[in-house]
Amino acid sequence: MPRPLQTLLQPRKSPVQARSTASVNAILEATIQVLLDVGKEQLTTTRVAHRAGVSVGTLYQYFPNKSALLQAALRNHLESVAEALEQVCQEERGNPLPQMVTRIVNTFLEAKMKDLKTSLALYSVSSDVDGLRIAKEAGARVNKAILSMLATAPQPLGKDPQLVASMIQGAMGGVSRRLLESPSPEKQYQPLSEELVLMIRAYLAACS
Repeated sequence: MPRPLQTLLQPRKSPVQARSTASVNAILEATIQVLLDVGKEQLTTTRVAHRAGVSVGTLYQYFPNKSALLQAALRNHLESVAEALEQVCQEERGNPLPQMVTRIVNTFLEAKMKDLKTSLALYSVSSDVDGLRIAKEAGARVNKAILSMLATAPQPLGKDPQLVASMIQGAMGGVSRRLLESPSPEKQYQPLSEELVLMIRAYLAACS
């Protein structure tokens, strides 16, 4: 009986020592480099292992196939975005809503777009490696952080905070996708980020 997709994509084991963690980090970095160099169709575990400076056997200790490699790279990227937002939401606790909005929008888009080529490459393979599930997991962390931050705002919200947090998150995600799908994301980044801040500020003003 065929194994479920999620099982096939899961890492074989997690690193427990500093040396093992360094190997996994090198493999994930090499996965990105090979993906950027030759694309997903030409990416192989052998090429990734060679670029990472490890044996194919070492790579297979952690990742059973190239899809698992790509999924792990995507997860690593989305978790780094979630971590950046969790940090800024913690820093903004108790501040006015307009300041909160500016910080979280800027932090989110900077985290997503700081390495545009990598973001674009991972976005292109997302649908092949169960990316929707990974995005939902990272999104749940972000939603929780935004909700917790909003609860500390000096201005009370007149609407369900969970709904407000979800709307903010949805607006940020929509602009992020617009940038990733744009033929010239570098040119659209600044105007779209400014409009996004303006839009969410107006929304929160109407809610508070």
